Amino acid sequence: MTEYPILPLSTPRLMLRALRPADALIQLAYRNDPAVYRYQDWEVPVSLARIEAFVAEQSAVTGPRAGEWVQIGVDRAGELIGDLAVGLDATGKLAMIGYTLRAERQGQGYATEAVGALIDALFAAGLHRVAATLDPTNTPSAMLLERLGFRYEGRAVQAAYVRGEWEDDDRYAVLAAERAAWLARPTDPATTVRLVEITEDNLRAVARLATHHSQERFVAPMAGSFADALIPHVEDGLRIVPWFRAIEADGELVGFMLIAEHTPPGDIPFLWRLLIDRRHQGRGIGSRAVGLLIDRLRADGEPRLHVSWHPGRGGPEPFYRKLGFVPTGRVEDDELVAELLLG
Repeated sequence: MTEYPILPLSTPRLMLRALRPADALIQLAYRNDPAVYRYQDWEVPVSLARIEAFVAEQSAVTGPRAGEWVQIGVDRAGELIGDLAVGLDATGKLAMIGYTLRAERQGQGYATEAVGALIDALFAAGLHRVAATLDPTNTPSAMLLERLGFRYEGRAVQAAYVRGEWEDDDRYAVLAAERAAWLARPTDPATTVRLVEITEDNLRAVARLATHHSQERFVAPMAGSFADALIPHVEDGLRIVPWFRAIEADGELVGFMLIAEHTPPGDIPFLWRLLIDRRHQGRGIGSRAVGLLIDRLRADGEPRLHVSWHPGRGGPEPFYRKLGFVPTGRVEDDELVAELLLG
């Protein structure tokens, strides 16, 4: 039987370990907490007897085993703050994972740290692929997987029977080679950022740019942006004049920008699309690209720039507010319109 004896496993702040009898009461509390089980599929209420029996079964676990599910405790300074579930297929090469944290310990990066350490240890030991499923409305969980380099693979409709109802499942996965490439991607601030024309030579590379799946409700995919640039909308009887560029950072194509301009001149330019590829986010590229756009608009004598966003967790509102955009109070197509003074 294939086994991965990786426990105990230390991270900068955590210890991944086998569960202990003393963990039962802590598990009982958080597994019966509505804030925790909201996006999970176990039946509630969970009884103490059930928890104690399960903890006893898992107390000698040293890591995942082929054909079985195991549960691993997430320990911070001697305190159980959650658990990870890992199930291997019969070959021991494919895994499913789940993760649960106490409500008061969520939002502090512990789940990302624990899951990242677990999958890296499993990949180092020979695992080929890790997959996870989640409630499509569980944006924090999707963002966690995306931070670790997981790919969105699609939505399975009514694939999970949860507490008497059929629910959809979003599917994510990462291969060992993909995780290695994700860890090797550029993460330092970009040295040089340029706005470059899209040509026959770079068109396909630009078309392959993509955000994280959780960001697609805020940022249109490249196919939609190309369509809008090719056949612009008509607003107030005037067809929008598009201006667009690819974004290059340190010689690599990493993003796309599309501006809406009206004809005749004099209307306020609108930042219609801004997409930074998932592999290059967090490097300051977006803000520098907008800075280059602002320089161009100022040189053309434009006094203002508009943008809009859908409100919601994971959206671009904090990014644009940091750049100085201020909401105007107008709402268009369910998006908040904001303005930046260029004078």
